[in-house]
Amino acid sequence: MKKYLLVFSIFLKISIFSLQAETIFLKLKPEEIESIFLENNLSIISEKLNIDIAEAVITQAKLWENPNISINQVNLWSSDKQREGEETVIPPLFGSVGKNTEFNIELTQLLLTAGKRGKLVEREKFAKEISIQEFEEILRGLKIELRKIINEIIYQQAYLKVLETQKDYLSQLTEAYKKQVNEGNIPKSELLRLRSSQLEYENETYELLTELEENRKQLKILLGYDPLFQIEIVSEPVKYILPESLNLNGLFETAFEYRPENKFYKAQHEYSLRNLKYEKAMAIPDLELNVNYDRYGGVWKDFVGFGISMDLPLFNRNQGNIKIAKIQTQQTKILEKQFRLQLQQEIVSAYNNYETAYNLYKTITDDELLNELDGMLEIYGRNLLNRNISMLEYIDFMEAYKNNKQIILNAEKNLRLQIEELKYTIGKEL
Repeated sequence: MKKYLLVFSIFLKISIFSLQAETIFLKLKPEEIESIFLENNLSIISEKLNIDIAEAVITQAKLWENPNISINQVNLWSSDKQREGEETVIPPLFGSVGKNTEFNIELTQLLLTAGKRGKLVEREKFAKEISIQEFEEILRGLKIELRKIINEIIYQQAYLKVLETQKDYLSQLTEAYKKQVNEGNIPKSELLRLRSSQLEYENETYELLTELEENRKQLKILLGYDPLFQIEIVSEPVKYILPESLNLNGLFETAFEYRPENKFYKAQHEYSLRNLKYEKAMAIPDLELNVNYDRYGGVWKDFVGFGISMDLPLFNRNQGNIKIAKIQTQQTKILEKQFRLQLQQEIVSAYNNYETAYNLYKTITDDELLNELDGMLEIYGRNLLNRNISMLEYIDFMEAYKNNKQIILNAEKNLRLQIEELKYTIGKEL
């Protein structure tokens, strides 16, 4: 499914150029949008590369230090006095190369002690885990942003249909009233009142379309889509969960297991512990082994010597960095504990908000009178034309119809949003 959506997405992007700036209309379900988002979002692609960077750091930490070679004490010329009048004092290496030339070659290799390399690798493994959890947190944030935009667009599309339906009824009534005014059956003031109401709906429609376009723009940015795409979201029935089926303690445990921040703080604490071990190991001096070849520089014409060197830890025993590492281990543990307390508060709040939204939604959807609104719209229009009700009664009903429809759609939107907020808070799909 993901591969199909990706190929479909690429095909649509390429086709734009052949259509010469013609708008492409798409109808997508929320789950299709999310699949495209996971494949195309540039922020996700960019942040995911941080994990590859962390992996490269681990690879680098495993590498040995390069050996060092140096050539020195090379005389570039020699005088007769230095040669004590002889043509050749030092024989050439081969041919005429190296004739009367002294030099020294030294090969040095640094050896890390106290398991520094292994400790560094272990530390960087937890640095990679931190990068993974940071990526998961960014992904989680982008997902909730995407879903909020999707739900907002679904609401705006539905409310736009309500306004369009009312505008259609008002247009039909306006045309009928024009005929009645021309025939002298009704006063022009009633037509003006009807036309005024129609203009109010036109203005509200304009404002709604502006907000809808802004949300569609944000959606296309998240999807990495070209501006010429016009997306309509196919609405689906609200999928809700009975609040009484959710257990707060169970939600706590789920969040502790799945929330990226919780894993992040644990990884950060483990990183600080590994860093402390590494800093303590840094207090132990490293060894430097060397092999030296000296040509005619001393008593022997070809001298090969071996040596070893190390720093003497008299003044710098890495005391400051060790102290910093100890403090950081305490700090990360405190931050982890603080987060868990904060998380429990967030879960309780998200659960209460969801329960409130669910109760309101059920109250509204179970109201039989509200479910009869669409049928009443046509009845009131006929009654107005038949003069069974006044213009004021009709306008009042139209306003009540619009307000009630808006309340219903808002309740549905809020339920969707609170479900997403609860899933976002525990870090897992319900």
